[in-house]
Order: sequence, then structure tokens, then C-alpha cells
Amino acid sequence: MKLGVIVPQGWTGEFDGWEPARAWARTVEVAQQAERIGAESIWLFDHFHTVPKPTDELTFESFTTLSALAALTGRVRLGHVVICNGFRNPALTAKMASTLDTISGGRFELGIGAGWKKDEWNAYGYGFPETKARLAMLHDGLEVITRMLEPGRATHATYKGEHHSVSDARNLPKPIQESGMPIMVGGNGPKVTWRLAARYADELNLDGMSPDEVCEALPTIRARCEEIGRDPDSLSVSVHVWWGTPGWRDTG
Repeated sequence: MKLGVIVPQGWTGEFDGWEPARAWARTVEVAQQAERIGAESIWLFDHFHTVPKPTDELTFESFTTLSALAALTGRVRLGHVVICNGFRNPALTAKMASTLDTISGGRFELGIGAGWKKDEWNAYGYGFPETKARLAMLHDGLEVITRMLEPGRATHATYKGEHHSVSDARNLPKPIQESGMPIMVGGNGPKVTWRLAARYADELNLDGMSPDEVCEALPTIRARCEEIGRDPDSLSVSVHVWWGTPGWRDTG
């Protein structure tokens, strides 16, 4: 089992009343402590506001925060659980991810999902499409991102989708990890999200499931891989949990 640490960035209200400099120092402290105690990875969420309700407390943006932490750590892997595909043009996401992989010395993992927090979408001017549309946007986003990340200096990306397109797009530097930068799709939807993970991802991240729920989900996840001729064992499955999530505290 590999254990990662979710680093504070403000969205849970943990920085209520804090000055920004003090909050940032705490974020760095937790990230570096996670590295010292042997955690395999550190993770951020992709929220603009506090959750569940927006307040006037600070929340650090995820990509810039993780880029800074990449320069302040040396071993732990770095990722998001997960970025919202709709918050950034996916071609730009691929460019940012490749750059962050270089900055970190090949430690970055790109976690991405369809997004769900309606008030953030609306507050920042994105609008909030229906679930079907957001999942279609994620499909297009993964097509763009995987094409942009293909190795080779002369490899350009072209794709025309309903929601996202690129034309002869260059993305240099490429990720520096020899086996490629891992992509993780996040979500609990068996009909669409898990099929997208099977097609495009190295890992599927489940949201807040109990151990029993994970066990119940695994046969369906394996089936999604088998539908397209993929070896189910090649898709890793992870779950992000809070300390109080039923069942996990008892696992030791």
C-alpha cells in the first residue's frame, strides 16, 4: 500500500482568519514533513473557494501551489485529486503538466476529473453545464491531453472534438519521466468516468468510498478495461479518504 498526504491549501476552512504568509508557511511545513516521514506522495485539490460553502477565507490555487512545492521538496511525488477539466483549456493543462514534471524532476502525476462544484464554475464565469456535457468535455480534454503528451520533439497534436480542439499544437518540453507521466482520472461514475479511466488513464481514483464499496466496485472497473481489450491489472485503483471515512481507520 502506498500512502499520500493531502496538503492544506485553505479550501476546508483550515486557514480561517490566517494571514496569507502564515498559511503558506503551514502548507510548506506539512509538505516537507510528509516527505521527512516517508509519505509516497503529496496531493492538492482544485478548489477556488472554501467547501462546502464559499466564505471569505483564502484558498491557494492548486497548480501554482504544487509548482512551488515541487521546488521545496525533493523526493515525494506530486499530484492533484483532481483538477477540474473545465477550469482550464486542456491544451494549456498539458503544457502546465509537462512544465511541472520538468520542474519536479519527473515527480508529477496528472489527476483530472469532470468537476462538480457548481458555485465555483458560476462564480468564475465558466457557467455550469449538465453532467452529460461535463463528461463529454472530459472526454475531449483527455483526447487533447494524451495527444499533447505523446513523446517526441516533432510530435504535434491535432484533434477536433465537440468541446475542445487543437491543431498542430506543439508541447515542449515533454514530460521527462521515462515511462511517461501518469494520468489519473477521478470519479465514481461506472458508466462514463470508469470507461474514460480504462481508455486514457494509468490510475482511477475513487472518491470517499469505504473498503466494502471499493471491493464492490472492483469487478465493474475490471470489466470496463476488458471491454476495450485492456489488461485490468494495468489500471491502478486508489481512493482518497478522510480519517473518519467508515472502515478505513480499522484497516490499520
